Amino acid sequence: MPTQKPRYTVIVDEELLKEIDDFRFENRYPSRSAATLELIRIGIEQLKKEKEAASSNQQPTDL
Repeated sequence: MPTQKPRYTVIVDEELLKEIDDFRFENRYPSRSAATLELIRIGIEQLKKEKEAASSNQQPTDL
């Protein structure tokens, strides 16, 4: 059954592919695509948290 979701291709080196596959098997994802999507989600969420923490740590300067 074809999907209506957008698709795109990512080219990675052997080392990164091994890391993705290791993550996949350690976490029992059914496919490389599912593992890659989860890694992307984790990365985006981490970036949001870091950005939020950085903005809350900035204090206004007294002039």
